[in-house]
Amino acid sequence: MATVTLKPTKISELIFEGYSITPDAFAGKTAAQIAELPGHEGKIHVKIGDFFTVSGNGGDSAADTDVVIAGDCSRVKYIGSKMTAGTVTVNGNADMYVGGWMKGGKIHIKGNVDSFCGIQMHGGEILVDGNAQNHVGCAYRGDWRGMKGGTIRIKGSAGNDIGTFMLGGTIIIEKNAFIHVSTHAEGGTVIIKGDVEGRVGGQMVKGDMYVLGNIKFMMPGFQKVDIVEKEVDGVKVKLDHYIGDLGERHPKSKGQVVYANLYLKAAA
Repeated sequence: MATVTLKPTKISELIFEGYSITPDAFAGKTAAQIAELPGHEGKIHVKIGDFFTVSGNGGDSAADTDVVIAGDCSRVKYIGSKMTAGTVTVNGNADMYVGGWMKGGKIHIKGNVDSFCGIQMHGGEILVDGNAQNHVGCAYRGDWRGMKGGTIRIKGSAGNDIGTFMLGGTIIIEKNAFIHVSTHAEGGTVIIKGDVEGRVGGQMVKGDMYVLGNIKFMMPGFQKVDIVEKEVDGVKVKLDHYIGDLGERHPKSKGQVVYANLYLKAAA
């Protein structure tokens, strides 16, 4: 696999929209050609080379291309946006829209990410070693189609609106989340290993949620139906099983109403 290394040389006065920072865009190009790829700073047209030094050439295809950013990208948006294959590693933080609309490949952020990580993601993997802000794996504002596939793992905590309008895929938050988890969801799986403030599963139609900590304010539209033991991210856990949101319309399968599932870690 060919490795292309970007080293930050300048911090954007606004935000650098680095939508060209993908294995797909880098594949088949020399370092000099990669430095000429477009971006935006506000409404101004800029190039990758205006903010990074580039070393290494792209591989023959996206799958053969490994992109490494050797520094902080707290003011760089759209890293890995719409990528289909290959890998991207950021040795620091990243701004909004990491892995947005991605279809394949792997992204590893070794710091924190801002909002909209994995927005409308179709496939692939995103791993964040730190925290995420809001709207992980959600729909674009004004749209009803959220994450459809792939896996997002946040090793730290996340903010609000996790998995809004989610249709498929898996989101794992290894610490805490704030409010609005799986709102309007019609599929997929969200695992919160820590605590959630509230509004979990509001207007949720289908899909699975797991909260292994506490929910401070439980939604009234969920009803406990039994206690089960399930494997959650490789660990067997005893869980209180709730169905809901009972206030919403729900589809039927073989004559049976299909509800969303909320699994809350049972008291010891």
